[in-house]
Amino acid sequence: MRRFAALSFSILALAFLLYGQKNSCIECHQGLEKELQEPVKAVQADVHVQFGLSCQDCHGGNASQADIELAKDKTFRGVPKRDKIPEFCGSCHADSQYIRKYNPRLRVDQLSLYWTSQHGRSLKKGDPKVAVCTDCHGYHGIRPASHPKSMAFPWNIPQTCGRCHADPEYMKPYKIPTNQLAEYKQSVHARALFEKKDLSAPVCNDCHGNHGANPPEVAAVAFVCRQCHPVNGELFSKSPHKKAFDAMGFTECEACHGNHKILEPTDALLGVGKDAICVQCHDAGSKGYQVASQMSQKLAGFLAGFQEAQALLSRAEQQGVEVTDPKFRLQDANTLLIHIRSLSHDLSLGEFEEKISDGEKVVSEVQKAGIAALKEAKFRRTSLVIVTLILFLLAVALFAKIREMRRRSD
Repeated sequence: MRRFAALSFSILALAFLLYGQKNSCIECHQGLEKELQEPVKAVQADVHVQFGLSCQDCHGGNASQADIELAKDKTFRGVPKRDKIPEFCGSCHADSQYIRKYNPRLRVDQLSLYWTSQHGRSLKKGDPKVAVCTDCHGYHGIRPASHPKSMAFPWNIPQTCGRCHADPEYMKPYKIPTNQLAEYKQSVHARALFEKKDLSAPVCNDCHGNHGANPPEVAAVAFVCRQCHPVNGELFSKSPHKKAFDAMGFTECEACHGNHKILEPTDALLGVGKDAICVQCHDAGSKGYQVASQMSQKLAGFLAGFQEAQALLSRAEQQGVEVTDPKFRLQDANTLLIHIRSLSHDLSLGEFEEKISDGEKVVSEVQKAGIAALKEAKFRRTSLVIVTLILFLLAVALFAKIREMRRRSD
């Protein structure tokens, strides 16, 4: 709370310094038409203002002069042309000595990376439509990427990129698809980001890069995915698919999972069923088809046993029996289940069966514990009925005895 108060005070102090001093840029623009008043309003939330910078730091000129001719002196740069914006921003952001005064941790290689990107290379060739700094970060209201309202904040990035890449008319000259944003919104990654608020979920720049953004080449796709899924990547590298995919020029992960519309993987993807991916390449009777079928059947059998063990413990718990230890043991089986599903990338049937066997032993133990717990619950119910019956009979006998004693006393 104290840190928040100190930060708020600092921002207010900087704002006072900026707006408390004479600034002809602000005074002039406040009296102009609405469109030209917007920069003055928007800049109040700008990260540059929070660091004490003002209009003249970007646009040049002399803000202390009231006369417009004197204010727009020889240092005045005005609004840069679109193709000059990267260098305009880079004049500060690529200067390590300058940036160190404000934020020593801020990277200063954004401009050099930008020139290596598809956007930067196209801009140098004379294409004015490609993205420049202001398209992704905005202007006059630029917030740090860590701010939830920043255009570069994780859950805003898909929409930021989509402003161009989801616009069919704007992208028509480039002859590339414009359904990436719509497909991404259906993906497991988008659900993690927007529904679970998981800021580590990948967005456009995690796969394509940000300042050095480029479409990933076929050979690079797997390495992009391995940033988050290293175990599956290593398993795939040991599989027979690796050599075959390389020979045919297939992308590794994308070939089975897709790219932007990556749906949550299910067990139905493995095997030879109607939703299985394996049958897209492996014909019935082939070795790959048989391996896929065996792995699917064994996984289904293990999963059925796992679910039965869960159901037994759940029923026992509902009947009041303590099953904490078996539930913890079932977590071991769940860990094995996760590992077994990952082994589908390796396609080593021997290791797959070995882990299935280990998991089945754990599940068997839990099932026995669940059955024992249910027997205990049944014993408790039976005992309760017997005790209740005995107590009832005793009560009846006592009542009869009392009546008999009353008759005798009468």
